Amino acid sequence: MLTGRKILLAITGGIAAYKCAELTRLLVKSGAETQVLMTSGAKAFITPLTFQALSGRPVRDSLLDPEAEMGMGHIELARWADLIIVAPATADAIARIAGGLADDLLTTVLLASDAPLAVAPAMNQAMWRNPMTQANVQKLVSLRPRTFVWGPDAGEQACGDLGPGRMLEPAAMLALTEAHFASGGELRYCNVVITAGPTRERIDPVRYISNDSSGKMGYALAEAAVSMGAQVTLISGPVSLPRPSGVKVVNVEGALEMHAAALAAVQAGADIFISAAAVADYRPVTTADQKMKKSAEQLQIALTRNPDILADVAAAPNAPFTVGFAAETQKVEEYARGKLERKNINLIIANDVSRKDIGFNSDDNEVSLISRDEVIPIAKQSKQALAGQLMSQIVRQYQKTQSTDI
Repeated sequence: MLTGRKILLAITGGIAAYKCAELTRLLVKSGAETQVLMTSGAKAFITPLTFQALSGRPVRDSLLDPEAEMGMGHIELARWADLIIVAPATADAIARIAGGLADDLLTTVLLASDAPLAVAPAMNQAMWRNPMTQANVQKLVSLRPRTFVWGPDAGEQACGDLGPGRMLEPAAMLALTEAHFASGGELRYCNVVITAGPTRERIDPVRYISNDSSGKMGYALAEAAVSMGAQVTLISGPVSLPRPSGVKVVNVEGALEMHAAALAAVQAGADIFISAAAVADYRPVTTADQKMKKSAEQLQIALTRNPDILADVAAAPNAPFTVGFAAETQKVEEYARGKLERKNINLIIANDVSRKDIGFNSDDNEVSLISRDEVIPIAKQSKQALAGQLMSQIVRQYQKTQSTDI
């Protein structure tokens, strides 16, 4: 998929720079012509010789290299790249790029290039959450066409903190790179609507019925779709995840809110709808205005069925290409195929949530993508990497329907 693609991998000065050695190896193994550019800070963490050995090309690291600049080397690099990846993208690097500086090789190349740009943030969780960093990210995305933000991931950091700010793993970066080129840019004109996370069905002001969905799969799909050029609306239940850059987020709580938001987004114009949310099947018939006090030994709560978001979207006038998820604990493929037929949708992604190593609240997943005429198993991997593969497959199936319509 990446054979002959020219990728400029720009490495800045963060501890996550070590991950770029594996990323370089994966890109080269996938056939990409990979040129590494390093800032002076990056060379404090890992040596250029490592990347020269892995890429088979001398590393570019100076704007004032007399030999390279005899041929206007920074302009040559700017014109050469099919995709520029800045990884790790530190808070300082993001601020300098967004500010339009041109005081080193990296910033000068970026000012001179109109190639797609992917930045992979990597920093302390407090630095990522800082409003100035968030403003710089939004400024960069809004001012520079075809700029994508890949990540960050959340988890334990080198400093010992927990939270968002980790650079994506190399396998996830490779999957997003493949997804970017797999689309051929055709998602630039597509509106993609994705639901993610759980819903909360209120019993009273402090209690609710919900489930273990973390929202990670839906958020990863949103990031992958943006990286392929789509306009993405993410309808999210309550989650503890960083807001994906370049994505319109609609926050909801209950199934009725999610149902209304989904239908409104579809009516506004959607080409692809992906239902990755774990929507509660039932909600309490009534919600108490005040906290219910403990009294009797037993309590019965009457429940009523929630509307079927996926089926209603699939049945809507001018329905989009509709993709569902089936989280099952037994007979996974059989039940998923039944859901596909019953709701009259185009694709369904099935996974076994009885397993503790994948699915809800896990960073990994393993799924089967099921259409009416084929089953495509996708092996266990991080949800970020899986999202890239799933979006590539969804685009392939979507394009088949478009060619059939024509």
